[in-house]
Amino acid sequence: MSSVAQIIESGQTAIGIELGSTRIKAVLIDKQGNVLASGGFDWENSFENRIWTYPLELVWKGLAEAYGSLAADVQSKYGVALATTGAIGVSAMMHGYLVFDSEGNQLVPFRTWRNAMTEDAASRLTDLFSFNIPQRWSAAHLAHAIMGGEPHVAQIAHMTTLAGLVHWRLTGRKVLGVGDASGMFPIDPATGTFDAAMLDAFDAEFSAAFPWKIRDILPEVLPAGAEAGALTEEGARLLDPSGTLAAGIPLAPPEGDAGTGMVATNAVQPGTGNTSAGTSIFTMVVMERPLKDVHVEIDVVNTPAGHPVAMVHCNNGASEVNAWAGVFSEFAKALGAEADTGAVFKALFESSLAAEPDCGGLLSYNYLSGEVLTGLSEGRPLVLRTPDSHLNLANFMRSQIYAIYGTLAIGMRILEAEDIELTSMLAHGGLFKTKGVAQAALAAALNSPVAVSQTAGEGGAWGMAVLAAYLGDERTLSDYLDQAIFAGAEIDVVEPDPKLVEGFARYLKAYERALPVMRAAVAYS
Repeated sequence: MSSVAQIIESGQTAIGIELGSTRIKAVLIDKQGNVLASGGFDWENSFENRIWTYPLELVWKGLAEAYGSLAADVQSKYGVALATTGAIGVSAMMHGYLVFDSEGNQLVPFRTWRNAMTEDAASRLTDLFSFNIPQRWSAAHLAHAIMGGEPHVAQIAHMTTLAGLVHWRLTGRKVLGVGDASGMFPIDPATGTFDAAMLDAFDAEFSAAFPWKIRDILPEVLPAGAEAGALTEEGARLLDPSGTLAAGIPLAPPEGDAGTGMVATNAVQPGTGNTSAGTSIFTMVVMERPLKDVHVEIDVVNTPAGHPVAMVHCNNGASEVNAWAGVFSEFAKALGAEADTGAVFKALFESSLAAEPDCGGLLSYNYLSGEVLTGLSEGRPLVLRTPDSHLNLANFMRSQIYAIYGTLAIGMRILEAEDIELTSMLAHGGLFKTKGVAQAALAAALNSPVAVSQTAGEGGAWGMAVLAAYLGDERTLSDYLDQAIFAGAEIDVVEPDPKLVEGFARYLKAYERALPVMRAAVAYS
Protein backbone atom coordinates (compact mmCIF):
# COMPACT_ATOMS: atom_id res chain seq x y z
CA MET A 1 0.00 0.00 0.00
CA SER A 2 2.83 2.41 0.82
CA SER A 3 4.44 1.83 -2.58
CA VAL A 4 1.12 2.50 -4.33
CA ALA A 5 0.70 5.65 -2.24
CA GLN A 6 4.14 6.82 -3.42
CA ILE A 7 3.18 6.13 -7.05
CA ILE A 8 0.02 8.21 -6.61
CA GLU A 9 1.74 11.09 -4.82
CA SER A 10 4.50 11.25 -7.46
CA GLY A 11 1.98 11.34 -10.30
CA GLN A 12 3.02 8.05 -11.94
CA THR A 13 -0.61 7.43 -12.79
CA ALA A 14 -3.30 8.40 -15.29
CA ILE A 15 -6.97 9.26 -14.86
CA GLY A 16 -9.68 8.33 -17.31
CA ILE A 17 -13.19 9.76 -17.11
CA GLU A 18 -16.01 8.57 -19.33
CA LEU A 19 -19.46 10.13 -19.49
CA GLY A 20 -21.59 7.15 -20.46
CA SER A 21 -25.31 7.05 -21.01
CA THR A 22 -26.18 5.97 -17.47
CA ARG A 23 -22.98 6.49 -15.50
CA ILE A 24 -20.05 8.86 -15.34
CA LYS A 25 -17.07 6.79 -14.29
CA ALA A 26 -13.56 7.84 -13.26
CA VAL A 27 -10.62 5.47 -12.82
CA LEU A 28 -7.01 5.87 -11.70
CA ILE A 29 -4.44 3.47 -13.20
CA ASP A 30 -0.72 2.87 -12.91
CA LYS A 31 1.64 2.66 -15.88
CA GLN A 32 0.80 -1.02 -16.42
CA GLY A 33 -2.91 -0.27 -16.63
CA ASN A 34 -3.79 -1.69 -13.21
CA VAL A 35 -6.83 0.00 -11.66
CA LEU A 36 -5.85 1.64 -8.39
CA ALA A 37 -9.14 3.39 -7.57
CA SER A 38 -12.44 4.33 -9.14
CA GLY A 39 -15.47 6.52 -8.65
CA GLY A 40 -18.74 7.24 -10.36
CA PHE A 41 -21.97 9.13 -10.66
CA ASP A 42 -25.25 7.68 -11.92
CA TRP A 43 -27.37 9.76 -14.25
CA GLU A 44 -30.06 9.33 -16.88
CA ASN A 45 -31.06 11.14 -20.02
CA SER A 46 -34.47 12.78 -20.14
CA PHE A 47 -37.00 12.91 -22.97
CA GLU A 48 -38.05 16.56 -23.23
CA ASN A 49 -40.07 18.00 -26.09
CA ARG A 50 -39.48 14.68 -27.88
CA ILE A 51 -35.70 15.14 -27.59
CA TRP A 52 -33.34 12.86 -25.67
CA THR A 53 -31.09 15.21 -23.71
CA TYR A 54 -28.98 15.89 -20.61
CA PRO A 55 -28.81 19.36 -19.02
CA LEU A 56 -25.24 20.67 -18.94
CA GLU A 57 -25.64 21.53 -15.25
CA LEU A 58 -25.88 17.80 -14.62
CA VAL A 59 -22.72 17.22 -16.68
CA TRP A 60 -20.68 19.45 -14.37
CA LYS A 61 -22.31 18.09 -11.22
CA GLY A 62 -21.74 14.50 -12.31
CA LEU A 63 -18.16 15.19 -13.39
CA ALA A 64 -17.28 16.66 -9.99
CA GLU A 65 -19.05 13.90 -8.07
CA ALA A 66 -17.42 11.12 -10.12
CA TYR A 67 -13.98 12.68 -9.58
CA GLY A 68 -14.78 13.33 -5.92
CA SER A 69 -15.68 9.69 -5.31
CA LEU A 70 -12.46 8.65 -7.09
CA ALA A 71 -10.43 10.93 -4.79
CA ALA A 72 -12.29 9.56 -1.77
CA ASP A 73 -11.50 6.00 -2.88
CA VAL A 74 -7.81 6.92 -3.14
CA GLN A 75 -7.87 8.46 0.35
CA SER A 76 -9.68 5.45 1.81
CA LYS A 77 -7.43 2.81 0.24
CA TYR A 78 -4.02 4.46 0.41
CA GLY A 79 -4.28 7.28 2.93
CA VAL A 80 -3.12 9.99 0.51
CA ALA A 81 -4.81 12.88 -1.25
CA LEU A 82 -5.21 12.76 -5.01
CA ALA A 83 -3.43 16.03 -5.79
CA THR A 84 -1.84 15.24 -9.15
CA THR A 85 -1.53 12.62 -11.87
CA GLY A 86 0.60 12.07 -14.95
CA ALA A 87 -2.22 12.70 -17.41
CA ILE A 88 -6.00 12.95 -17.66
CA GLY A 89 -8.29 11.85 -20.46
CA VAL A 90 -11.99 12.48 -21.01
CA SER A 91 -14.28 10.38 -23.17
CA ALA A 92 -18.02 10.32 -23.62
CA MET A 93 -20.89 9.01 -25.68
CA MET A 94 -20.31 10.03 -29.28
CA HIS A 95 -22.24 12.02 -31.88
CA GLY A 96 -25.17 14.31 -31.12
CA TYR A 97 -25.49 18.06 -31.32
CA LEU A 98 -23.81 20.57 -29.01
CA VAL A 99 -23.50 24.10 -30.43
CA PHE A 100 -22.30 27.35 -28.87
CA ASP A 101 -22.11 31.02 -29.79
CA SER A 102 -18.97 33.17 -29.77
CA GLU A 103 -19.37 33.81 -26.02
CA GLY A 104 -19.52 30.09 -25.25
CA ASN A 105 -23.26 30.07 -24.56
CA GLN A 106 -25.16 26.89 -25.39
CA LEU A 107 -27.62 27.64 -28.19
CA VAL A 108 -30.04 24.68 -27.91
CA PRO A 109 -30.35 21.77 -25.47
CA PHE A 110 -27.95 18.89 -26.05
CA ARG A 111 -29.39 16.49 -28.65
CA THR A 112 -27.83 13.11 -27.92
CA TRP A 113 -26.95 10.22 -30.20
CA ARG A 114 -30.21 8.58 -29.16
CA ASN A 115 -32.39 10.91 -31.24
CA ALA A 116 -33.59 9.45 -34.54
CA MET A 117 -35.08 12.57 -36.12
CA THR A 118 -32.56 13.52 -38.80
CA GLU A 119 -33.46 10.97 -41.47
CA ASP A 120 -33.96 13.48 -44.31
CA ALA A 121 -30.75 15.35 -43.50
CA ALA A 122 -28.70 12.17 -43.10
CA SER A 123 -30.01 10.83 -46.41
CA ARG A 124 -29.24 14.10 -48.20
CA LEU A 125 -25.69 14.16 -46.84
CA THR A 126 -25.13 10.51 -47.72
CA ASP A 127 -26.12 11.23 -51.32
CA LEU A 128 -24.01 14.41 -51.38
CA PHE A 129 -20.84 12.72 -50.07
CA SER A 130 -21.37 9.17 -51.45
CA PHE A 131 -20.47 8.24 -47.88
CA ASN A 132 -22.89 7.03 -45.23
CA ILE A 133 -23.86 9.74 -42.72
CA PRO A 134 -25.91 8.16 -39.91
CA GLN A 135 -28.69 10.06 -38.18
CA ARG A 136 -26.66 10.26 -34.96
CA TRP A 137 -23.76 12.18 -36.47
CA SER A 138 -23.25 15.83 -35.65
CA ALA A 139 -23.19 16.74 -39.36
CA ALA A 140 -26.67 15.25 -39.77
CA HIS A 141 -27.98 17.19 -36.76
CA LEU A 142 -26.50 20.43 -38.14
CA ALA A 143 -28.01 19.86 -41.59
CA HIS A 144 -31.34 18.98 -39.93
CA ALA A 145 -31.31 22.28 -38.01
CA ILE A 146 -30.51 24.20 -41.22
CA MET A 147 -33.20 22.41 -43.22
CA GLY A 148 -35.69 23.11 -40.46
CA GLY A 149 -34.90 26.84 -40.47
CA GLU A 150 -33.90 26.85 -36.80
CA PRO A 151 -32.94 30.44 -35.90
CA HIS A 152 -29.97 29.54 -33.69
CA VAL A 153 -27.92 28.25 -36.64
CA ALA A 154 -26.70 31.71 -37.68
CA GLN A 155 -25.15 32.21 -34.22
CA ILE A 156 -23.06 29.01 -34.18
CA ALA A 157 -19.38 29.62 -33.46
CA HIS A 158 -18.42 26.14 -32.25
CA MET A 159 -19.83 22.63 -32.55
CA THR A 160 -18.45 19.70 -30.58
CA THR A 161 -19.23 16.44 -28.81
CA LEU A 162 -19.78 15.88 -25.10
CA ALA A 163 -16.16 14.78 -24.60
CA GLY A 164 -14.98 17.77 -26.61
CA LEU A 165 -17.07 20.12 -24.49
CA VAL A 166 -15.68 18.79 -21.20
CA HIS A 167 -12.12 18.93 -22.54
CA TRP A 168 -12.69 22.51 -23.70
CA ARG A 169 -13.87 23.54 -20.24
CA LEU A 170 -10.94 21.77 -18.57
CA THR A 171 -8.18 23.10 -20.84
CA GLY A 172 -9.53 25.94 -22.98
CA ARG A 173 -8.63 23.89 -26.11
CA LYS A 174 -11.24 23.14 -28.77
CA VAL A 175 -9.83 19.81 -29.91
CA LEU A 176 -11.06 16.26 -30.44
CA GLY A 177 -9.49 12.84 -30.81
CA VAL A 178 -9.80 11.47 -34.33
CA GLY A 179 -12.07 8.62 -33.21
CA ASP A 180 -14.63 10.95 -31.66
CA ALA A 181 -14.24 13.43 -34.51
CA SER A 182 -15.13 10.68 -36.99
CA GLY A 183 -18.61 10.58 -35.47
CA MET A 184 -19.10 14.26 -36.23
CA PHE A 185 -17.97 14.44 -39.86
CA PRO A 186 -16.08 12.05 -42.20
CA ILE A 187 -12.31 11.77 -41.78
CA ASP A 188 -9.86 11.64 -44.69
CA PRO A 189 -7.47 8.75 -43.86
CA ALA A 190 -4.71 10.44 -45.84
CA THR A 191 -4.72 13.60 -43.72
CA GLY A 192 -6.12 12.33 -40.41
CA THR A 193 -8.57 15.21 -40.22
CA PHE A 194 -11.98 16.15 -41.63
CA ASP A 195 -12.33 15.43 -45.35
CA ALA A 196 -11.69 18.75 -47.14
CA ALA A 197 -13.74 17.97 -50.25
CA MET A 198 -16.74 16.98 -48.14
CA LEU A 199 -16.38 20.13 -46.02
CA ASP A 200 -16.52 22.20 -49.22
CA ALA A 201 -19.51 20.22 -50.47
CA PHE A 202 -21.36 20.79 -47.18
CA ASP A 203 -20.76 24.54 -47.37
CA ALA A 204 -21.89 24.72 -50.99
CA GLU A 205 -25.09 22.84 -50.15
CA PHE A 206 -25.96 24.26 -46.71
CA SER A 207 -23.83 27.15 -45.43
CA ALA A 208 -24.08 29.92 -48.01
CA ALA A 209 -26.59 31.91 -45.97
CA PHE A 210 -24.54 31.86 -42.76
CA PRO A 211 -21.53 33.85 -41.51
CA TRP A 212 -19.52 30.66 -40.86
CA LYS A 213 -17.96 27.80 -42.81
CA ILE A 214 -18.26 24.34 -41.31
CA ARG A 215 -14.47 23.88 -40.99
CA ASP A 216 -14.42 27.01 -38.80
CA ILE A 217 -16.92 25.69 -36.26
CA LEU A 218 -15.52 22.16 -35.95
CA PRO A 219 -12.79 21.29 -33.41
CA GLU A 220 -9.17 20.58 -34.28
CA VAL A 221 -8.57 16.84 -34.82
CA LEU A 222 -5.71 15.06 -33.01
CA PRO A 223 -4.46 11.45 -33.03
CA ALA A 224 -3.94 9.39 -29.87
CA GLY A 225 -0.78 10.35 -28.02
CA ALA A 226 -0.76 13.97 -29.22
CA GLU A 227 -0.49 16.92 -26.84
CA ALA A 228 -3.98 18.31 -26.27
CA GLY A 229 -3.56 20.99 -23.63
CA ALA A 230 -3.22 21.16 -19.86
CA LEU A 231 -5.63 21.47 -16.95
CA THR A 232 -6.28 25.13 -16.22
CA GLU A 233 -6.96 26.45 -12.74
CA GLU A 234 -10.61 26.89 -13.72
CA GLY A 235 -10.67 23.35 -15.08
CA ALA A 236 -9.11 21.94 -11.93
CA ARG A 237 -11.83 23.56 -9.82
CA LEU A 238 -14.50 22.24 -12.17
CA LEU A 239 -13.21 18.71 -11.57
CA ASP A 240 -12.28 19.17 -7.91
CA PRO A 241 -14.09 22.01 -6.14
CA SER A 242 -12.18 21.16 -2.93
CA GLY A 243 -9.04 22.76 -4.38
CA THR A 244 -6.79 19.73 -3.89
CA LEU A 245 -6.15 18.87 -7.54
CA ALA A 246 -3.32 20.89 -9.06
CA ALA A 247 -3.55 22.70 -12.38
CA GLY A 248 -1.06 22.06 -15.18
CA ILE A 249 -1.71 18.33 -15.67
CA PRO A 250 -1.51 17.37 -19.38
CA LEU A 251 -4.64 16.03 -21.08
CA ALA A 252 -4.95 13.47 -23.86
CA PRO A 253 -7.12 14.17 -26.90
CA PRO A 254 -10.76 13.62 -25.85
CA GLU A 255 -12.28 10.47 -27.32
CA GLY A 256 -15.61 8.81 -27.92
CA ASP A 257 -16.88 5.66 -26.28
CA ALA A 258 -16.26 3.68 -29.47
CA GLY A 259 -12.56 4.55 -29.40
CA THR A 260 -12.14 3.76 -25.72
CA GLY A 261 -13.90 0.45 -26.34
CA MET A 262 -11.35 -0.41 -29.02
CA VAL A 263 -8.51 0.42 -26.63
CA ALA A 264 -10.11 -1.50 -23.74
CA THR A 265 -10.24 -4.62 -25.89
CA ASN A 266 -6.89 -4.11 -27.68
CA ALA A 267 -8.75 -4.02 -31.00
CA VAL A 268 -6.97 -1.22 -32.88
CA GLN A 269 -5.15 -3.24 -35.55
CA PRO A 270 -6.71 -4.05 -38.95
CA GLY A 271 -8.56 -7.36 -38.75
CA THR A 272 -9.47 -7.00 -35.10
CA GLY A 273 -12.96 -6.28 -33.85
CA ASN A 274 -14.74 -5.47 -30.65
CA THR A 275 -18.26 -5.43 -29.34
CA SER A 276 -19.19 -2.85 -26.72
CA ALA A 277 -22.41 -3.40 -24.83
CA GLY A 278 -24.02 -0.72 -22.71
CA THR A 279 -27.08 1.48 -23.22
CA SER A 280 -26.32 1.06 -26.90
CA ILE A 281 -24.44 -1.83 -28.48
CA PHE A 282 -22.04 -1.72 -31.37
CA THR A 283 -19.51 -3.90 -33.11
CA MET A 284 -16.47 -2.37 -34.75
CA VAL A 285 -14.11 -4.04 -37.20
CA VAL A 286 -10.83 -2.30 -38.10
CA MET A 287 -10.49 -2.51 -41.87
CA GLU A 288 -7.55 -3.12 -44.20
CA ARG A 289 -9.50 -1.55 -47.09
CA PRO A 290 -12.54 0.68 -47.62
CA LEU A 291 -16.01 -0.81 -48.05
CA LYS A 292 -16.91 -1.54 -51.67
CA ASP A 293 -20.32 0.09 -51.39
CA VAL A 294 -22.12 2.70 -49.31
CA HIS A 295 -24.33 1.02 -46.71
CA VAL A 296 -26.70 3.11 -44.63
CA GLU A 297 -26.56 0.39 -41.98
CA ILE A 298 -22.76 0.66 -41.56
CA ASP A 299 -20.91 3.64 -40.09
CA VAL A 300 -17.32 4.24 -41.14
CA VAL A 301 -15.41 5.79 -38.25
CA ASN A 302 -11.79 5.68 -37.08
CA THR A 303 -9.66 4.24 -34.32
CA PRO A 304 -7.98 6.72 -31.95
CA ALA A 305 -4.88 6.23 -34.12
CA GLY A 306 -6.81 7.01 -37.32
CA HIS A 307 -7.42 3.59 -38.96
CA PRO A 308 -10.83 3.27 -40.71
CA VAL A 309 -13.39 1.13 -38.91
CA ALA A 310 -16.69 -0.42 -40.01
CA MET A 311 -19.21 0.05 -37.24
CA VAL A 312 -22.56 -1.65 -36.77
CA HIS A 313 -24.28 0.57 -34.23
CA CYS A 314 -27.57 -0.19 -32.51
CA ASN A 315 -29.24 2.47 -30.37
CA ASN A 316 -30.67 -0.09 -27.97
CA GLY A 317 -28.49 -2.29 -25.79
CA ALA A 318 -28.78 -3.36 -22.17
CA SER A 319 -31.23 -0.76 -20.82
CA GLU A 320 -34.25 -3.06 -21.07
CA VAL A 321 -32.57 -6.02 -19.38
CA ASN A 322 -31.46 -3.59 -16.66
CA ALA A 323 -35.08 -2.52 -16.21
CA TRP A 324 -36.21 -6.13 -15.84
CA ALA A 325 -33.45 -6.75 -13.30
CA GLY A 326 -34.90 -3.84 -11.34
CA VAL A 327 -38.34 -5.49 -11.41
CA PHE A 328 -36.90 -8.76 -10.12
CA SER A 329 -35.02 -6.87 -7.41
CA GLU A 330 -38.31 -5.33 -6.27
CA PHE A 331 -39.89 -8.79 -6.26
CA ALA A 332 -37.08 -10.15 -4.11
CA LYS A 333 -37.56 -7.32 -1.61
CA ALA A 334 -41.33 -7.94 -1.60
CA LEU A 335 -40.52 -11.50 -0.48
CA GLY A 336 -38.28 -10.16 2.25
CA ALA A 337 -35.04 -11.18 0.53
CA GLU A 338 -32.08 -8.83 0.52
CA ALA A 339 -30.24 -9.07 -2.79
CA ASP A 340 -27.85 -6.47 -4.13
CA THR A 341 -27.90 -5.53 -7.79
CA GLY A 342 -24.86 -7.63 -8.66
CA ALA A 343 -26.38 -10.74 -7.11
CA VAL A 344 -29.67 -10.21 -8.96
CA PHE A 345 -27.92 -9.84 -12.31
CA LYS A 346 -25.78 -12.91 -11.68
CA ALA A 347 -28.80 -15.04 -10.75
CA LEU A 348 -30.86 -13.86 -13.72
CA PHE A 349 -28.07 -14.26 -16.26
CA GLU A 350 -27.06 -17.68 -14.98
CA SER A 351 -30.70 -18.82 -15.09
CA SER A 352 -30.60 -18.30 -18.88
CA LEU A 353 -28.07 -21.12 -19.21
CA ALA A 354 -30.92 -23.60 -18.72
CA ALA A 355 -33.04 -22.08 -21.50
CA GLU A 356 -33.98 -23.64 -24.79
CA PRO A 357 -31.62 -22.58 -27.59
CA ASP A 358 -34.37 -20.59 -29.36
CA CYS A 359 -35.91 -19.27 -26.10
CA GLY A 360 -38.89 -21.61 -26.38
CA GLY A 361 -40.86 -19.33 -28.67
CA LEU A 362 -40.41 -16.12 -26.66
CA LEU A 363 -39.38 -12.91 -28.44
CA SER A 364 -38.13 -9.74 -26.77
CA TYR A 365 -37.53 -6.32 -28.28
CA ASN A 366 -35.36 -3.92 -26.28
CA TYR A 367 -36.33 -0.80 -28.25
CA LEU A 368 -36.49 2.06 -25.79
CA SER A 369 -35.57 4.42 -28.61
CA GLY A 370 -35.73 4.33 -32.39
CA GLU A 371 -33.55 1.94 -34.38
CA VAL A 372 -32.39 2.84 -37.88
CA LEU A 373 -31.30 -0.69 -38.77
CA THR A 374 -34.86 -1.99 -38.40
CA GLY A 375 -36.66 1.14 -39.59
CA LEU A 376 -38.12 2.31 -36.28
CA SER A 377 -38.32 6.03 -35.55
CA GLU A 378 -39.25 5.48 -31.88
CA GLY A 379 -38.99 2.66 -29.40
CA ARG A 380 -41.57 0.46 -27.66
CA PRO A 381 -40.06 -2.34 -25.53
CA LEU A 382 -42.03 -5.50 -26.11
CA VAL A 383 -42.21 -9.13 -24.99
CA LEU A 384 -44.07 -11.32 -27.48
CA ARG A 385 -44.98 -14.98 -27.29
CA THR A 386 -47.37 -17.44 -28.89
CA PRO A 387 -49.85 -19.47 -26.82
CA ASP A 388 -47.70 -22.59 -27.21
CA SER A 389 -44.44 -20.91 -26.19
CA HIS A 390 -42.61 -22.05 -23.07
CA LEU A 391 -42.64 -19.19 -20.58
CA ASN A 392 -40.19 -19.67 -17.74
CA LEU A 393 -37.40 -17.62 -16.19
CA ALA A 394 -34.64 -19.25 -18.23
CA ASN A 395 -36.32 -18.69 -21.61
CA PHE A 396 -37.37 -15.17 -20.63
CA MET A 397 -33.84 -14.17 -19.66
CA ARG A 398 -32.26 -15.75 -22.72
CA SER A 399 -34.75 -13.87 -24.91
CA GLN A 400 -33.78 -10.62 -23.17
CA ILE A 401 -30.09 -11.30 -23.83
CA TYR A 402 -30.77 -12.33 -27.43
CA ALA A 403 -32.76 -9.11 -27.88
CA ILE A 404 -29.58 -7.13 -27.19
CA TYR A 405 -27.92 -8.88 -30.15
CA GLY A 406 -30.86 -9.09 -32.58
CA THR A 407 -30.37 -5.84 -34.47
CA LEU A 408 -26.59 -6.22 -34.27
CA ALA A 409 -26.74 -9.62 -36.01
CA ILE A 410 -28.83 -8.11 -38.83
CA GLY A 411 -26.18 -5.44 -39.42
CA MET A 412 -23.24 -7.87 -39.26
CA ARG A 413 -24.58 -9.75 -42.30
CA ILE A 414 -23.59 -6.74 -44.42
CA LEU A 415 -19.94 -6.96 -43.33
CA GLU A 416 -19.97 -10.67 -44.11
CA ALA A 417 -21.20 -9.87 -47.63
CA GLU A 418 -18.41 -7.27 -48.00
CA ASP A 419 -15.81 -9.95 -47.14
CA ILE A 420 -14.32 -7.78 -44.40
CA GLU A 421 -11.67 -9.87 -42.67
CA LEU A 422 -12.11 -10.45 -38.93
CA THR A 423 -9.33 -12.28 -37.10
CA SER A 424 -10.54 -11.73 -33.54
CA MET A 425 -13.60 -10.39 -31.72
CA LEU A 426 -13.28 -9.03 -28.21
CA ALA A 427 -16.18 -7.95 -26.03
CA HIS A 428 -16.35 -5.50 -23.16
CA GLY A 429 -18.79 -3.75 -20.89
CA GLY A 430 -20.67 -4.61 -17.72
CA LEU A 431 -22.88 -7.06 -19.63
CA PHE A 432 -19.95 -9.49 -19.70
CA LYS A 433 -19.20 -9.46 -15.96
CA THR A 434 -21.22 -12.66 -15.41
CA LYS A 435 -18.76 -15.17 -16.82
CA GLY A 436 -19.73 -17.00 -19.99
CA VAL A 437 -23.38 -15.97 -20.31
CA ALA A 438 -23.64 -12.88 -22.52
CA GLN A 439 -20.34 -13.92 -24.10
CA ALA A 440 -21.71 -17.32 -25.19
CA ALA A 441 -24.86 -15.68 -26.56
CA LEU A 442 -22.78 -13.20 -28.57
CA ALA A 443 -20.64 -16.04 -29.96
CA ALA A 444 -23.88 -17.71 -31.10
CA ALA A 445 -25.23 -14.49 -32.62
CA LEU A 446 -22.04 -13.82 -34.58
CA ASN A 447 -21.16 -17.51 -35.11
CA SER A 448 -17.63 -16.52 -34.15
CA PRO A 449 -15.30 -16.99 -31.16
CA VAL A 450 -15.64 -14.13 -28.67
CA ALA A 451 -12.90 -13.17 -26.24
CA VAL A 452 -13.31 -11.28 -22.99
CA SER A 453 -10.30 -9.97 -21.07
CA GLN A 454 -9.97 -9.40 -17.35
CA THR A 455 -10.50 -5.70 -18.06
CA ALA A 456 -13.86 -6.26 -19.78
CA GLY A 457 -15.89 -4.88 -16.90
CA GLU A 458 -13.75 -1.73 -16.61
CA GLY A 459 -15.06 -0.41 -19.90
CA GLY A 460 -14.45 2.96 -21.47
CA ALA A 461 -13.16 4.91 -18.48
CA TRP A 462 -10.30 2.43 -18.21
CA GLY A 463 -9.70 2.63 -21.96
CA MET A 464 -9.54 6.43 -21.69
CA ALA A 465 -7.10 6.20 -18.78
CA VAL A 466 -4.89 4.00 -20.96
CA LEU A 467 -5.04 6.61 -23.75
CA ALA A 468 -4.05 9.25 -21.19
CA ALA A 469 -1.10 7.09 -20.09
CA TYR A 470 -0.10 6.77 -23.77
CA LEU A 471 0.26 10.55 -24.07
CA GLY A 472 3.67 11.36 -25.56
CA ASP A 473 4.70 7.72 -26.11
CA GLU A 474 6.68 7.23 -29.34
CA ARG A 475 5.40 3.69 -30.03
CA THR A 476 2.39 3.04 -32.22
CA LEU A 477 -0.80 2.70 -30.22
CA SER A 478 -0.98 -1.00 -31.12
CA ASP A 479 2.59 -1.66 -29.96
CA TYR A 480 2.00 0.31 -26.77
CA LEU A 481 -1.09 -1.73 -25.92
CA ASP A 482 0.61 -5.03 -26.72
CA GLN A 483 3.78 -4.25 -24.79
CA ALA A 484 2.72 -2.04 -21.90
CA ILE A 485 -0.89 -2.93 -21.13
CA PHE A 486 -1.98 -6.33 -22.46
CA ALA A 487 1.27 -8.33 -22.15
CA GLY A 488 0.26 -11.38 -20.14
CA ALA A 489 -3.39 -10.32 -19.87
CA GLU A 490 -5.87 -13.08 -19.05
CA ILE A 491 -8.17 -13.66 -22.02
CA ASP A 492 -11.19 -15.96 -21.88
CA VAL A 493 -12.33 -17.19 -25.31
CA VAL A 494 -15.72 -18.82 -25.90
CA GLU A 495 -16.26 -20.77 -29.11
CA PRO A 496 -19.76 -20.72 -30.64
CA ASP A 497 -21.91 -23.63 -29.46
CA PRO A 498 -23.54 -25.21 -32.57
CA LYS A 499 -26.82 -25.72 -30.71
CA LEU A 500 -26.92 -22.06 -29.66
CA VAL A 501 -25.93 -20.91 -33.16
CA GLU A 502 -28.85 -22.85 -34.60
CA GLY A 503 -31.17 -21.65 -31.83
CA PHE A 504 -30.23 -18.01 -32.29
CA ALA A 505 -30.76 -18.33 -36.05
CA ARG A 506 -34.31 -19.58 -35.41
CA TYR A 507 -34.85 -16.80 -32.88
CA LEU A 508 -33.58 -14.16 -35.31
CA LYS A 509 -35.81 -15.43 -38.11
CA ALA A 510 -38.86 -15.08 -35.85
CA TYR A 511 -37.53 -11.71 -34.60
CA GLU A 512 -37.37 -10.31 -38.13
CA ARG A 513 -40.72 -11.82 -39.11
CA ALA A 514 -42.43 -10.09 -36.16
CA LEU A 515 -40.90 -6.63 -36.72
CA PRO A 516 -44.20 -5.35 -38.20
CA VAL A 517 -45.65 -5.85 -34.71
CA MET A 518 -43.03 -3.44 -33.38
CA ARG A 519 -43.85 -0.91 -36.09
CA ALA A 520 -47.54 -1.17 -35.24
CA ALA A 521 -46.73 -0.61 -31.58
CA VAL A 522 -44.95 2.64 -32.50
CA ALA A 523 -47.80 3.71 -34.77
CA TYR A 524 -50.65 2.99 -32.36
CA SER A 525 -49.28 3.63 -28.88
